[in-house]
Amino acid sequence: MSAVRAGTLEGLRPARLRSLRSACAELAEREDTEFAATLLGNTATHEGRSPEQLRRWAEAAAAFGTELAGQETGELPAGARIVERPDGLADDRLLLARYRSRPQPAVELYTDTLALAEELTGLLGWRGWFPAGAVRSAAVAHEAAHHRLHDPAVKRRLRRRLDHPVLSLGRHRLLGHVAGADEIAAHAFTRTALGLGRSPLLLTAALARAVGALREN
Repeated sequence: MSAVRAGTLEGLRPARLRSLRSACAELAEREDTEFAATLLGNTATHEGRSPEQLRRWAEAAAAFGTELAGQETGELPAGARIVERPDGLADDRLLLARYRSRPQPAVELYTDTLALAEELTGLLGWRGWFPAGAVRSAAVAHEAAHHRLHDPAVKRRLRRRLDHPVLSLGRHRLLGHVAGADEIAAHAFTRTALGLGRSPLLLTAALARAVGALREN
């Protein structure tokens, strides 16, 4: 696939632009929990999980992230740098941000993807949910949340909240890891910390549709 340049949504063919608007309007009608449950359902190891189980985990992970935002500042660890890169949409990629702990803590922000997300937000009339500049702030807060979620104590608290026993022996239970739950918690953390009207999961889903439209245009 070819790379996508930011700032090109208005250049879509009229029919494709209408289709994109319609698809994103349908996305906006869904609950944030539905996006979270879908994320879990598309995660390896969750094949065969019931919709009820996925929704329960999605709700628990989101609630945990919301509570964590009330206890944390949402700032990056001391000494962490922000590095801007232009290739988040190169080839078949779709990257907004990425946290790296080595050789020193850093958050990589992909400027082409951020610009496209800002353009899409304005095009769809979603500024009430995601104000101008919120996408960049959300990307940083999201990676800060992942940094906190890597803390062993925080991991244990999340596992207790998810309550996924993988082994029981009498009164003792071993709780397992739920793949994808930390991502949902990070999105909920971000929404709460920044006071966003909707979860960034909605914008991520809409952005994927926009990138697809641009690559097919």
